[in-house]
Amino acid sequence: MDELNTLSWVLLGLGALVVGLSKTALPGAGTLAVVLFATALPARESTAGLLVLLIVGDLFAVWMYRHTVDWAILRRLIWPVLAGIAVGSVFLGLASDDAVRRVIGAILLTLLAFTLWRRRRGSTMKPGRLAGYGFGWLGGFTTMVANAGGPVMSLYLLGMRLDVKTFLGTAAYFFFAINLFKVPFQIGLGLLDLQMLSIVAVLVPLVVVAAFAGRWLASRIPQRAFEALVLVLTAVGALNLLI
Repeated sequence: MDELNTLSWVLLGLGALVVGLSKTALPGAGTLAVVLFATALPARESTAGLLVLLIVGDLFAVWMYRHTVDWAILRRLIWPVLAGIAVGSVFLGLASDDAVRRVIGAILLTLLAFTLWRRRRGSTMKPGRLAGYGFGWLGGFTTMVANAGGPVMSLYLLGMRLDVKTFLGTAAYFFFAINLFKVPFQIGLGLLDLQMLSIVAVLVPLVVVAAFAGRWLASRIPQRAFEALVLVLTAVGALNLLI
């Protein structure tokens, strides 16, 4: 903790606030937290610290939407997601810090481009079983390597044309289960240790405050404007990671 400067703490604090907001009000905004954490900490270690905060945020989302879950979708995704997590774990164990940082940046830019393309195309086609396997695998890999599975799975759930509450409930349980599953991998890789937990402990209150603030802000901030801001900031951050 002594090695972190003031700017690093500011970036981590902002990232913690974004985590809380993304779980209770603004799905998809979590990619900005990925950028902030990977900028403030070594890229590989940043995934472990962010994971703990995501689980804290997941607890709020699970409690709020515990009665609206499409269990059939979750059962369909489980095996491809687990395969993606396994591949991502091997990659984290073999890749250098610079490689992980660049992969995080490339993944975020790719997801942003795909999101914008889907919006521009205005496609309403419901993803088939093969697409579900592909989204599940990529979601598992990206969530293990960069905690960036949110945009992938959000696109898939949106494509399934779920109503808002079912979407939020299904996503809440999905990410809570997946994030818990990733903890032993992070410990085994030596990324989640007591030093990282001591840093995260300082940030947990910010996640809690932002989670409650998210419920209050959700009906007051123009969704389109905020989503556009998140996309722009994430793109700038991802480019910074690639340079």
